Amino acid sequence: MKSKDIILTLAVWACFSFFSGHISTANSDTLNTQPVKTGWTFGALPAISYNTDLGFQYGGLVSLYYFGDGTTYPKYRHHIYAEISRYTKGSGINRLFYDSEFLIPNIRVTSDLSYFTEKAIDFYGFNGYNAIYNNYWEDSDDGDYVSRMFYRHERQMFRFITDFQGPIKGRELRWVAGFGLLRNAIDVVDIEALNEGKADDDLLPDEPGLSLYEKYVEWGIIGDDEKNGGWTNHLKLGVVYDTRDNEPNPMSGIWSEVVIFTAPEFFGNGDFGYTKISATHRQYFTVVEDILSFAYRLNYQGTISGKVPFFMQPYQINSFSSSSNTDGMGGSKTVRGMLRNRVVGDAMAFGNFEFRYKFYRGVIFNQNIYLALNAFSDVGQVLKEIEFVRPSPSEIDGFSVDASIADFFLTDEEKLHITYGGGFRIAMNENFIVGLDYGRPADKRDGGGGLYIGLNFLF
Repeated sequence: MKSKDIILTLAVWACFSFFSGHISTANSDTLNTQPVKTGWTFGALPAISYNTDLGFQYGGLVSLYYFGDGTTYPKYRHHIYAEISRYTKGSGINRLFYDSEFLIPNIRVTSDLSYFTEKAIDFYGFNGYNAIYNNYWEDSDDGDYVSRMFYRHERQMFRFITDFQGPIKGRELRWVAGFGLLRNAIDVVDIEALNEGKADDDLLPDEPGLSLYEKYVEWGIIGDDEKNGGWTNHLKLGVVYDTRDNEPNPMSGIWSEVVIFTAPEFFGNGDFGYTKISATHRQYFTVVEDILSFAYRLNYQGTISGKVPFFMQPYQINSFSSSSNTDGMGGSKTVRGMLRNRVVGDAMAFGNFEFRYKFYRGVIFNQNIYLALNAFSDVGQVLKEIEFVRPSPSEIDGFSVDASIADFFLTDEEKLHITYGGGFRIAMNENFIVGLDYGRPADKRDGGGGLYIGLNFLF
């Protein structure tokens, strides 16, 4: 995490608010038994941070759980999640998520309605290490400085997704079906807005052509029919095999799925009709009962047919996602410690390997609490490249600093991206889990590391 990017993050979650709605008394036989939760419970978390270019972040989230009469505890009957946060210079998250296996008997329903305004989302090009990341072009103290926004563009995303899961054989083997409406609006970073109120020595250069996104458009790598975004209206079909003993943090079991994601042209997707496949295998092992576990996740995602617009290549496909961030490889939800969207290809794979240690359990203010540590290593790689025609040397001429094709593109350099790190978790009632992870890449071409504060274990 760069000191100029994030100056202050108030980790209020460390003493985060345990609020209880209508919570009945504990149903325990002995003082040593944790209370069985009934009725409604909820946890809340403020969102407070500061970014040099985006401004102050303010807002919060709330996660509500309904346990009914407690017979299904720790499994909730209904879960509602809401998040609203803003940066003072325009970026924001607006999200409402619902999850239940009891709304429709024997059918799990998950639904997500979100609107994201990202003034500066990461864009590092295509095909992993074959796209050069020159960190000094972002460093205002370097002689070859271009702009802190060189590897950024603006994106607004509207997302409405509803997914269903039903039994094929018992609870373990299930079918998946769903639909979604996605609208991405892409543009260059609004430098004038980000410069508002800045001191002279912090001003961003306000000239055309000072971003990789603009260069890709200029060179024809990103086409005119996709440069401003568009609709991705899609269907989803798949199967899930799930034997986890506890969904938020399993100590044993398997969770595997294969999902087909199709967005045909006649769904209103313009000239971009395509089908992708995602296959994910997750497995959990008890090392020490109720205390130490090992978990791993393997994922493959690739294009089966059609042409995928550039703004959908990073999109992570799952049976459902409880996360607001579904962008691909790198960052808090895939390869921790690597730059967000650092690795983008037409087919990609990644893996996560993690030990989880619950070192404390107790009851605080009638809430079942545990504390946990985790240590991890994450990996990822492009398996099939996005094909495009590279610019000629003459097209590179005129860049703001002395540069050649070799400063933007390489050939046959892509290999395994590796990160490592650790984290800490606070869990309430086995479901509301607040976490912190810090990861670092093994190769500086993947960035300088990342600190992530949010909800839940990674998988």
